[in-house]
Amino acid sequence: SPSDACELTLDPNTAHRNLVLSEDGRTATVVGEEQPYPDHPDRFDYWEQVLCGTGLTGRCYWEVEREGWVHIGAAYRGMSRSGEGDACRLGANEYSWSLVSYDDSFTICHDARKAVILTPGCSPSSRVAVYLDWPAGSLSFYRVSSSSSSSEPLTHLHTFNSTFTEPLYPGFWFAFWIGSSLSLRQREDATPGPETEREEGKNENFMNNFFF
Repeated sequence: SPSDACELTLDPNTAHRNLVLSEDGRTATVVGEEQPYPDHPDRFDYWEQVLCGTGLTGRCYWEVEREGWVHIGAAYRGMSRSGEGDACRLGANEYSWSLVSYDDSFTICHDARKAVILTPGCSPSSRVAVYLDWPAGSLSFYRVSSSSSSSEPLTHLHTFNSTFTEPLYPGFWFAFWIGSSLSLRQREDATPGPETEREEGKNENFMNNFFF
């Protein structure tokens, strides 16, 4: 329901030094020049990633407007921050879950496995919605229609089902393309529910591939 919409901000102490955050903490952009951020144990030092500052344990809905290739997901606070291994990459370990969004293609990633989601007949959109139902153990992703007049504003892409044991921190990982960006958004008139969502994603065969 709309009451599940939550206001999120990015945690500057987690931001990789090639990311610039907006003053309101709701936008991150990849830049070529490293920023003079202070050392911090929570900062990602290899991959261009950033987490939000609030750990979630309830029901929460948010939207992400992205430019370029962006992993959109969530992670436990204990996800590693130092180095280039799978333990540090969003969606590549047991502590994190992600949806890769690029152009109008989507790939789900968790624990070094991935699967492509097919969305035939959908018009291009740069916005993704996420709905976390922590008590129920579900993390769902939706494609948001680019048309404000659409009768089906949300298209269900995938739901991860798990037994969450810790708060989840919304997080993002950018392919290192200068200018790639994301903005945390809200749209009160579109929240997951039978009246607004359409099943479209075809991803039943969750492949046992290693993460790219």
